[in-house]
Amino acid sequence: MSARREPTLADVAQVAGVSLTTVSRVLNNRGYLSQETKDRVAKAIAELNYRPNQVARALHGKSTHTIGVIVPTVALPFFGELAAEIENALADHGYRILVCNSMGRADRERDYLDLLVSHRVDGIISGGHNESLPEYHTVRMPLVTIDRLLSPTIPNITCDNEAGGRTATEHLLARGARRPALLTSRSGPHNRREAGYRAVLRRAGIEPVVRTVDFHTPDSERAELTEAALDSMPVNVDAVFATDDLTAAAVLEWARKRGRKVPEEFKVVGFDATAAVRRALPGLTTIAQPIADLAVHAVDVLLDQVHARAEGIEPHSSESPSPALLPIRLLNGITS
Repeated sequence: MSARREPTLADVAQVAGVSLTTVSRVLNNRGYLSQETKDRVAKAIAELNYRPNQVARALHGKSTHTIGVIVPTVALPFFGELAAEIENALADHGYRILVCNSMGRADRERDYLDLLVSHRVDGIISGGHNESLPEYHTVRMPLVTIDRLLSPTIPNITCDNEAGGRTATEHLLARGARRPALLTSRSGPHNRREAGYRAVLRRAGIEPVVRTVDFHTPDSERAELTEAALDSMPVNVDAVFATDDLTAAAVLEWARKRGRKVPEEFKVVGFDATAAVRRALPGLTTIAQPIADLAVHAVDVLLDQVHARAEGIEPHSSESPSPALLPIRLLNGITS
């Protein structure tokens, strides 16, 4: 056998001195086989370093025990930590993951979705940020989203973003802020953190100030656009609720450059509370997402679909109730 070629089932059968059918029966634990035969096949597999072809297994209706995970990029602390927690949760059930970084590009997310479907993964968890990709509505396999509402029939696992927005804004007002602004990636009805912010200011009779820097802004442009957005705020703005912690860090840097003392003159609250940012900015006041719980919940819901499909129940065949929103909590620091 060529050293450059991956060993095949036929190679295992030849080395073990048994038929292809016998090797298949050993691998699938099907039918009666003597311990001697099992040992011979196992020895041949180890000797050849044979790895079953997962795509071929899928084509024969067998589970690949692999789940696809789509995120914008694991370079961002939230998505990196989320992917790691999903991997840990799936490993507890004997599953592996294929992580796909869409890099914020709709075409890449579409390609990865096609790749995962064609490789017959057992299911997909998507946290991508490209809205309204029609391809998701044609997926006929277990599918769960995280913080992304695609359809009433596709479970969306999320924290209580609106409660987080309310808590952050109420905290700033309680600490003496008179005109808190919101800095977010996208403004609109789907932004529940913004909805919470607006609700609190509406009750307080304060005019909202909303500035945006698009989620998909290239890193080379982000700092300049963030500073421009902050510079455009009314002069009486004395606090910012940033809807992610990296943006909150940029606000703190802007305040330092502009000579605004934090928290005496200017207050900042972020959102996410990833381990990486907590280590870098332990004093940041922020709203903590239950990242590990989001991952475990998403995995549990997805594997329920996987097991139901194994019993002949197709996913997304009828409307499913939305999972309960997972709770947030305020981590009080020195920036507010």
